[in-house]
Amino acid sequence: MSSDRPAPSPLVARGLDVLRLSGVRATGHHGVFDHERRDGQEFVVDAVVHLDTTAAAAADELDRTVHYGVLAEQIVAAVENDPVDLIETLAERLAGVVLAFPAAARAEITVHKPGAPITVPFGDVSITIVRERA
Repeated sequence: MSSDRPAPSPLVARGLDVLRLSGVRATGHHGVFDHERRDGQEFVVDAVVHLDTTAAAAADELDRTVHYGVLAEQIVAAVENDPVDLIETLAERLAGVVLAFPAAARAEITVHKPGAPITVPFGDVSITIVRERA
């Protein structure tokens, strides 16, 4: 008998849960052009954190999971500081922010640059990277 439901991802099948933090907005001065560095622009970040929340839920203890409020603040700080040329570099930095939480096993980061200097009409440009704890 076949099922219409998609199979769970391998990480969820292994017992990892998913925390999603979407649409975190911050102004950064990233880019290869002088005006991007000088004027800054908005970046939008989506973070997907894979973690096992069993211990946190059983103990009802915040320090056993990823505090999404703190994560959001740290993402904003990472976007606002230390300009880099590439959104790929920024995404790598943000994955490190996520993986600094002891409960985080895997980070999926998408950095959107809606104001990218592109000369044709477009809706969005983004990069998504996936990193796992070593």
